[in-house]
Order: sequence, then C-alpha cells, then structure tokens
Amino acid sequence: MKIQLETLTNKVNRSISILINPRMSNLFFWHFHPEYELVYIEGSNGTRHVGDHISNYEGSDLVLIGSNIPHLNFDYGVDTDYQKVVVHLKKELVETHLFGTPELLLINTMFQKSKQGLAFHGKLKKDIGKRLFALEGLSPIRQYLELLEILHSLSDSDEIELLHDRPFEHRISDKDQKRVSAIFAYIDKNYQRKIELQEVADIGQMTKEAFCRYFKKMTKYTFTEFLNRYRISQSKRLLMSGRSVSDACYGSGFESLSYFNRIFIKVTRENPREFRKKYV
Repeated sequence: MKIQLETLTNKVNRSISILINPRMSNLFFWHFHPEYELVYIEGSNGTRHVGDHISNYEGSDLVLIGSNIPHLNFDYGVDTDYQKVVVHLKKELVETHLFGTPELLLINTMFQKSKQGLAFHGKLKKDIGKRLFALEGLSPIRQYLELLEILHSLSDSDEIELLHDRPFEHRISDKDQKRVSAIFAYIDKNYQRKIELQEVADIGQMTKEAFCRYFKKMTKYTFTEFLNRYRISQSKRLLMSGRSVSDACYGSGFESLSYFNRIFIKVTRENPREFRKKYV
C-alpha cells in the first residue's frame, strides 16, 4: 500500500485551489499541509479521521480542517459512486487577510474553531455541497466572492461538531509523520487479524519497549487503545450496513464478543445493539 505525506503547494498563483472529484478511494493518504481545507463528500459512507478523532459519516460529510492537522482522505475505502469537492485556502489568506478584517468576525471565529476540526450537519450541509461544486465554472474573482458567502453561511450555523476538545497540536516532525503513517497503514491492512506488537515495532525499527513509549508519545494512546478504537470505527461501518453484532465483532478483528461489547461501550458510550438499531 503506497503511503504519501506531503506539504501541499499551489502550482498557480492563487490563494484558493479547488479539486472536483479527486478519486483516492484506493489510497490510504494520511497527510497534512499548511492550507486550511474545506471538504464535502456525498453518496458514501466512510471514515472521518482528523487528527486524533476517528468516527464514521453516513451519506455525506462536510468538514473544515485547520492548518497542519493530519487527516485521512475522506473517500478512503469507499466503493460507491460518490462525489467529492476539496477546497484549500492558503494559510496567509486566512491568517493575514481574513483575520485582519473586522467585518469577517464570524468567519474568523469559525476558522479559530477549525483548529479543533469542524464537522457540519443538518440541511445546510447539502446546500453548501451544491454551492462548492458550482465553484468550478466561475472566474477566479467570482470563486473568491462566492467562497466568502459560503464561509459566512457556515459561520452562522449552529449545527456544528467540534472534533477535538481543544485546538489540535501538530506535535511531530515530518520524519515521525512518515513513520506513524506507515504504522497506521499497517493497522488498516491487518486490523482484522491479531497483530503482534513486535510486527509494528519492526516497522519503526524499534524494540517493543521503545515502540510502546514512542507510539504513546506520538498519538496519546497506547498501541492497544489505538487499535481498539480503529477496530470500533470499522465495526460501526459493519453495524450501519445491517451486519449483526457478532459479525461486526469478528469482522473488525475482535476475538471475544464480551470484550468487543465492553470496548464499544467505552469508546462510543452506547452498546453495539443500540447503535445498530439507529441505522437498521
């Protein structure tokens, strides 16, 4: 599985870049960049992995991601006929121009919150998605003005979810990001079976003891805690698709139904049967 980690740069002299339907569903693309990112995807169920936050979205998702917050591409693993638009705003545009304009106070406040990651819900989400796709046919000045209107609409919404309790701290170097990305990719490829600690320690060329200290420092979770959370996110996808609790348990890599139930409740604060009833 190919891993890419890059600092994104615009090839043209623009403060805004717009990507319509970039197809990356077969690529585990754990990455970060200085640009602020507004992403909308519809026609899919997938994983929302932003910083330390891992959850699932259903049907569509609209998220504003702050500068240099690592995140996974929202279409990873999606096998439906989805549509996606990604808007990048240069850090200088947001933090110099927008932050320095008093008339844009609501927008500025929203961008400050984006340091925690922001997910939008409700009817506004679909409307914003249509407006983002429509940016493609506009001239650069019209794109800029329409994007300001879109940002204003978002900043006035109260149907938001903060993905972190506090601003996400980009704590690690590019070298460590690449190492952690390789570990994440290995987990993603092998989570359905038992993963021995020595396997992932070998990826980082460390002893098991050194790896445990390193992984906790990098992610704030022990390796077991992170693996359990990742497996729970995969089990939620299975439950939402109508699979039984038992199928979700063993299909996401857990070896014990009682342990699965205990971890599911710890992570989601509800039991898997209650969760399944909401979608089936």
